[in-house]
Amino acid sequence: MSCIHWRWRVATTQRDLDDVARIRWAVFGGEMGLLHAQWSVSRREMTCIDTLDTTVHLLVHAGSEAVATMRVALPNAEVAANLGGTVGLEMAQRVDLSRVIQPGMSFAEPSRFCVLPKWRRTEAVTWLQTAMYTESRRRGVTHWIASANLETDSPEDALLSWQVAASRGWLSPRWRVDVPDPWQAPVHPRNRFYTPEERARAEQGQLDGLRLPRSPSLFASTMGARFISEPLYDAYFQWFTLPLVMALDEIPADSLARFHALEFGVSPAA
Repeated sequence: MSCIHWRWRVATTQRDLDDVARIRWAVFGGEMGLLHAQWSVSRREMTCIDTLDTTVHLLVHAGSEAVATMRVALPNAEVAANLGGTVGLEMAQRVDLSRVIQPGMSFAEPSRFCVLPKWRRTEAVTWLQTAMYTESRRRGVTHWIASANLETDSPEDALLSWQVAASRGWLSPRWRVDVPDPWQAPVHPRNRFYTPEERARAEQGQLDGLRLPRSPSLFASTMGARFISEPLYDAYFQWFTLPLVMALDEIPADSLARFHALEFGVSPAA
């Protein structure tokens, strides 16, 4: 795969948007089984946020194949009016962002970060992060607010992931939001993330070495994400997520070097 020609682009054509929707269904529906039966008819995942003129869809291609996608939703006046506020981001429907968003900060909400399974151990992830960073900078974004998938519908396991993140120093010292009670979460979870042995270790206070789900770990380690609340239940996907903030000016230098190397075809050390 090292000889493959990689590139990213903003999705603008019907074919691009079709690729976006197909990749999302392949990951969330086909692989993870998180979408309802009606989605399987077309094998595409899209929501009303996707059609807004303030939403940017990004695609990564390996050769001629679209292999990864994500969306970056910019504040939308219609969304703000419908939610009865000024934020204009989808997350404002679930949490109060007034203590996070301050004058001089330009926020966007990245989501639907998807890489097809066979491409996850390649440069596809870094290319998608490069696209996310480059396009956001071009549009004047200073901060991202998002919610990372915790790969579980178990309140117990979700809270343990938050505790592991805290033990690694990944909670935000500046921002904090309150999340609603997860009353919609199942009484009997279908998808556990931690093993009984790992939960037993946590009960003894032994958090060192415990796993953290891929998404929050990736964004914290490579993008400088810091978590701003306890787990939030996502009723659409029926799993827990972990709200976070990423400041573009605080992305680790080694990540920025990788983005620069991919975007301009130079050595990260140059």
